Amino acid sequence: MTETDQRFAYRAIRRKRLFLGLSVAGLAIAAFLVVLYAIFWWTRPGYPIAPRLVIILLVLLNARQNLRQYKYARLLEGLMAPEPR
Repeated sequence: MTETDQRFAYRAIRRKRLFLGLSVAGLAIAAFLVVLYAIFWWTRPGYPIAPRLVIILLVLLNARQNLRQYKYARLLEGLMAPEPR
């Protein structure tokens, strides 16, 4: 593994908790949007829901990608030697 690859891996390992936090935040935001748009649709039946569902889907896909990055960082952490100081 080259030095550049090692720096990339150590940087990903250091950001592991950030990836998990972003994933959880994405799920919370998606849940909030579902409730909000459901209330809007319930109070105004003509409210256009389809474009809002696309937004929710994109937020969920982003949360999934952040979770994937967390898992990769956790895997890298197990494979890499401790970071040199």
